[in-house]
Amino acid sequence: MTDLPLAYAPEVADARAEGRPIVALESTIITHGMPYPQNLETARLVEATVRDAGAVPATIAVMMGMVHVGLSDDRLAALAQTRDAMKLSRADLAVCLATGRTGATTVAATMIAARLAGIAVFATGGIGGVHRGAETSFDVSADLNELARTPVTVVAAGAKAILDVEKTLEVLETLGVPVIAYGQDDFPAFWSRRSGLAAPLRMDSADEIAAAHLMRARLGLEGGQLVANPIPAGDEIPRDEITPAIDAALGEASRRHIAAKEVTPFLLQRIFDLTDGRSLDANIALVRNNARLGAAIAAAIASRA
Repeated sequence: MTDLPLAYAPEVADARAEGRPIVALESTIITHGMPYPQNLETARLVEATVRDAGAVPATIAVMMGMVHVGLSDDRLAALAQTRDAMKLSRADLAVCLATGRTGATTVAATMIAARLAGIAVFATGGIGGVHRGAETSFDVSADLNELARTPVTVVAAGAKAILDVEKTLEVLETLGVPVIAYGQDDFPAFWSRRSGLAAPLRMDSADEIAAAHLMRARLGLEGGQLVANPIPAGDEIPRDEITPAIDAALGEASRRHIAAKEVTPFLLQRIFDLTDGRSLDANIALVRNNARLGAAIAAAIASRA
């Protein structure tokens, strides 16, 4: 299709033309994940990490009726200071484009945009999933269905630890999504290297993961694959330390009746406060770690093309 509302940054357009590896990056971490100017500094740092690892970063956001695949530094700075950006998933991506609003892409929307742009690999922090208490609230992230339908390899530090990780893994299994732990048998839990739950699959190299991505395409299988990349050991907050902060934040959210798209930003902010900022430092470290692995996977896929 030639009429897609896609605008490529020059760096990304050149990489596409030359067949060089590209890593998609989401933008909700910029608009909803942390305050200005730290959000801008982190976005620049993650993009630099992708470049240093041998790939081209493509931060994705909606601006002026277009899906921007890669942002100039000026656009990145403008997005970082936008206070009313929509938080976009599959349900509201088209509306944001049609109305000309500014929108930041979640995991699901970034996967959609990456597929349209022909980008095979997307690096993020952690995926959304089944929220605690979902048996009564029915609060399940659209990220899970997107992983089941959109053929992009997503590199994350597992599911966000504020979720019901066990139920998230069960839903991913039901949906037929490959969940691959990188270099260990335990499924990582975002700020912590281990969740105490076994990962369904394990792979130990970017080449293996790239081969699995390409094999899925050869077999005509729908959907992508989730690569669960544990946070570096020196940056993690162990489970026994982070769990009390998560429980306290969840309790406060329940008492204040915070729900839907407001839940995750609220919880992340409260956990930041309760850990004296350690959770944000760990978040930045794990995103950079995922960017490095994403670049290696993208390079391995490009070398086989």
